[in-house]
Amino acid sequence: MPSDNAAPPLDVDRILADPGVRIVVCCGAGGVGKTTTAAALALRAAELHGRRTVVLTIDPARRLAQSLGLTELDNTPRQVKGIDVEDSGGELHAMMLDMKRTFDDVVLAHTDPAKAAEIFANPFYQAMSSTFAGTQEYMAMEKLGQLHARGEWDLIVVDTPPSRSALDFLDAPARLSRFLDGRMLRLLLAPARTGGRSMFSLVTASFGMFSRVVQKVIGTQLLTDLSGFVAALDSMFGGFRQRAEQTYRILQARETAFLLVAAPEPDAVREAAYFAGRLRAEQMPLAGLVLNRVHQPTVAELGAAESRAAADRLATAGGHESAVEVLRAHAALVEQAVREQQVAARFIDAFPQVPTVSVTAQPADVHDVDGLRTIAAAIGRP
Repeated sequence: MPSDNAAPPLDVDRILADPGVRIVVCCGAGGVGKTTTAAALALRAAELHGRRTVVLTIDPARRLAQSLGLTELDNTPRQVKGIDVEDSGGELHAMMLDMKRTFDDVVLAHTDPAKAAEIFANPFYQAMSSTFAGTQEYMAMEKLGQLHARGEWDLIVVDTPPSRSALDFLDAPARLSRFLDGRMLRLLLAPARTGGRSMFSLVTASFGMFSRVVQKVIGTQLLTDLSGFVAALDSMFGGFRQRAEQTYRILQARETAFLLVAAPEPDAVREAAYFAGRLRAEQMPLAGLVLNRVHQPTVAELGAAESRAAADRLATAGGHESAVEVLRAHAALVEQAVREQQVAARFIDAFPQVPTVSVTAQPADVHDVDGLRTIAAAIGRP
């Protein structure tokens, strides 16, 4: 049976209208409508609340661009035209994280042109900036920090990857610090600080067996590329860590609101609960849960058993076939709604103080601005 506990209602419009809230982070499992939710919230903030808003997606899927009527998104905010902001005075911009472009921009901003060219030519940098695990999440932190520092947005809405990856998003500063402080990094940096002595002569003289083992495991050329990459970036590492930790503190501040997005399915609710626990442990501001794609019968007074019994009676009496189908479909919908309430209750029982809003399942996927408005209106009315 559904839980007897009722979660407090989530007033999303209060969050979107609050000038003290400058960042909204949408997070959750994959396939629960998180990207659509982020776009809908950003649209509502611009149209209804007159805020100059940018929505940043870290998900490489193209759904956000399509729903906003844009042919493509890239690492630069693009203004969304044709929305209803004449009365509110708001603006809506959208962008998609390009992790390599963001990494390149960081290098250009914090090194001289000659050093930047050296870094860009390094094979290890080329691989790391494009494909290495964790780079996307760290560069998402960089991009969020850049957008925040520019001060030109009233509200930044962030659409994260599925929640375990979004946890990597939160973990990026700590993982970077562990990397920078690691013994391997200090060993690799040592040759660059010896006035030009060969890496291998230094390492062989100093570490002997360590050098031979490392060369055997990862190869001489890769070790050379890695050493050159680390040496070239040595002067930047402090800045990387400082900016990441600053963005992390922003995510803990009152100007940020985390919204969990889930569907009433066991895996999605389990992920939401996992993330909620993590946010609480990290002292990050969890504003509420958006429960997407909830099914609600139009005639709530008619239960599943009564509807099915009526259908059986009609069928036995040779009643109208369409009426029998409607009654049986209603019974199935009521049963589905009960199952969804039971699943949602697992989150509510674990986090009874987290405000929640339910969004009724739509008859079709959202592909345009009108569809986003429908979702936004459903989320914005507690």
